[in-house]
Amino acid sequence: MRKELAIQEWGTYQGSGVKPTDFDVYWEESKAEVEALGTDYCLQLIDFPSQIGEAYELTFRGVDDAKIVCQFVKPKRLEKFPLIFQFHGYHCNSGDLVDKLPFVGEGFGIVAMDVRGQGGQSQDTLQTSGGTLKGHLIRGIEGGKENLFYRKVYQDIYQLIKIVQSMSDVEHENLYVSGVSQGGALALVCASLCPNIKKAFVQYPFLSDFREAYNLDVTQSAYEELAYWFHFRDPLHEKEEEVFDNLEYIDIQHFVPAIEADVLCGMGLEDHICHPKTQFAVYNNIQSPKQLLFYPEYGHEYLPKYNDLVFRILKGERI
Repeated sequence: MRKELAIQEWGTYQGSGVKPTDFDVYWEESKAEVEALGTDYCLQLIDFPSQIGEAYELTFRGVDDAKIVCQFVKPKRLEKFPLIFQFHGYHCNSGDLVDKLPFVGEGFGIVAMDVRGQGGQSQDTLQTSGGTLKGHLIRGIEGGKENLFYRKVYQDIYQLIKIVQSMSDVEHENLYVSGVSQGGALALVCASLCPNIKKAFVQYPFLSDFREAYNLDVTQSAYEELAYWFHFRDPLHEKEEEVFDNLEYIDIQHFVPAIEADVLCGMGLEDHICHPKTQFAVYNNIQSPKQLLFYPEYGHEYLPKYNDLVFRILKGERI
């Protein structure tokens, strides 16, 4: 019943924002900035006692000369292998190496990027004026659309894609991506920037429909930084339109129409961190084959059976 009510209410919802007229130009220029950096990277073997996988620290220099650190785990005794990009949640990091082994044991490589300035080792070198306290959603917002924190993160993703595509042991026609919350948003950005991605596995994505998210009990959500910024930096909301216009450039609902991969989404209808309405704004804009799994009693949390389904799909089962 709740699934049907959600579809009835938001099943055709396209989001509250408007794609900027120069969105495509903005991101072509952003990608050109990355391409000028090249695909140099460093691999350092990690002493990890696995009989099935080799673990490496993969590092490269991103925009603003930031050091970006990734985990790269690949199966032993395979000359070529398919690869999964993994992206982590807000504030967190790429997690433990052992978590990657179930996929590595089945012949998949894994590359997991630490988002700059969060819980991992990647550097945040962004120079910005104005308020920098509270979170990354508002970081750089007073510097305009060119200085948005997440612009740099999306550029890191594009650079990582280019690096992976330069690796001779990766099957470039067999690339996948997965992520949860912030990681779900970054997984969708990755799929939009890389036509070679075959399947994307996403749970309750962040970074979407900022205007509506601000109106949906914002202080109890992942978008609370918006209320904080207005409270202390713009209490009369004199810059409200400017702020939300700038955020349109990193809103994932404007990226997802470019996705060619099959997309599997998981949504908890009790999610108060990333409201289902903001997730529908993304899902409804995906044009490629897609499927949405509903969890009526679940919120922003572990969704049972989802990972087993992902595993079955990666192993070739049709769901």
